[in-house]
Amino acid sequence: MLHLSGKMLQYQKQGMISFHTPGHKGKEEFFKDLHFPEQDLTELPGLDMLHSPQGVIDEAQKRAAEVYQSDSSFFLVNGATVGNQGMLMTLASIGMQEVGLVQAKVLVERQSHRSVMSGLVLSGLEPEYIPGIIHPEFRLPLGLMPVDVAMDEVLGIHLTYPSYYGSLPDLGKIIAQRDEKAPRKRILVDQAHGAHYLNPLFPPGALELGADMVLHSTHKTLSALTQGAMLHVKGPRITLSAVKRALELLQSSSPSYLLMASLERAVEYALDSTRWERLYEAVQELHDCVGGSLRLLNPRDIGTYGITQLDWSKILVNTRELGISAQACVEHLRKNYGIDPELWDEENILFLLGIGNTPEEIKILTEGLLSLEELRKKITLGEGCLLKQGQAEDPTLLIGEMPLPTRRLTPRQAYFAKKRQIPLRDSVGKILGESISPYPPGIPLIVMGEEMNCDILELLTRHQGRWQGWEDSGRGVWVIEEV
Repeated sequence: MLHLSGKMLQYQKQGMISFHTPGHKGKEEFFKDLHFPEQDLTELPGLDMLHSPQGVIDEAQKRAAEVYQSDSSFFLVNGATVGNQGMLMTLASIGMQEVGLVQAKVLVERQSHRSVMSGLVLSGLEPEYIPGIIHPEFRLPLGLMPVDVAMDEVLGIHLTYPSYYGSLPDLGKIIAQRDEKAPRKRILVDQAHGAHYLNPLFPPGALELGADMVLHSTHKTLSALTQGAMLHVKGPRITLSAVKRALELLQSSSPSYLLMASLERAVEYALDSTRWERLYEAVQELHDCVGGSLRLLNPRDIGTYGITQLDWSKILVNTRELGISAQACVEHLRKNYGIDPELWDEENILFLLGIGNTPEEIKILTEGLLSLEELRKKITLGEGCLLKQGQAEDPTLLIGEMPLPTRRLTPRQAYFAKKRQIPLRDSVGKILGESISPYPPGIPLIVMGEEMNCDILELLTRHQGRWQGWEDSGRGVWVIEEV
């Protein structure tokens, strides 16, 4: 049996073209003069300390703040997850200091990443969810319902910009409404997939639009090593001491210096707009060549279903019109073109570009997508690869189509409540003691503290997929013991 290192080497030898995270795409050019294991170091004289930086780490973080135009920037070595958790803990801390709210609320997109839900557990904040708007062709929540920024008892708003699929809400309008109607409300933004928004080819960054705290998952599209992320703060609404206290609790006390060095370098590489300009031209050619035969999320979708802008570096392909399942298409692309996408559901495939991609790789992707028409001609229904009309097995396609489950406890109350495990079939009407998310993208189907209903039970029963937060292979589920 191969160990993990052997499996990694085995995968590496396949020479696959990465259209998934991380953004460096395995290119050595981003890591010249970084030496492993010699530079796998800890806090030593001259190397500074992440949690009390006064030297070289402090200077690197100040450089990041200069580039992203923040007041302060913090390196994160536990990924974007710790950034979402830190933002919500900071918000809760500020709320307690200012208004003494023990059970304060925060507006949160329902389609947020599961790390936001864990941040609700840690912070104790009670969520008021903002539903998504479903795009009927992709059957994904690509837009956002209107936001009431002046809602009473709400300390702030947590938004995702862009979505996993590259669609963006009208963040500028939301911030303008905040400034007019509720100037003390904090706006926190998970811009995990938009660390590269630094030139006119892309939408404006959330900091530029006036957000108070912004998270960048710097490894997703830029050149940082996996787990490398940054948290930025701008303006007077956020108390820096509260941010620092949260990050001290959440982050490792033994940060990787190789990872931090890659973050420092990622900031400089991010300023190289020529890389993105070449990719932009190649992506436009891809849309021109493929857009006539495949349904791609494209600029014509702007202004529909709550989508106000798109990030062209996310290529979302729907296979329904082809009549082929996304799984069959992915197998074809991997086998014949060496292409690895970021994720796929029953009928959509997502390809993520990063700073390490090249125009030549996008040309291969274009050829691979064009070849899907020939694949359609070869496939027969008996092989089980054709997509049946009305088929929607994958929960990713249905997260936004079903009414939100009834919330009976906050995520924190549910996390600490007494639980027992029962068969999934007996869980309707019970309060869930765990969150269940199809992964990727890691967006919860049901959040701990919510009541299981028949629609979600049916979906979980029939779907054999990739899950986070559902530990029992026997399909049991944790529920709250009610008094």
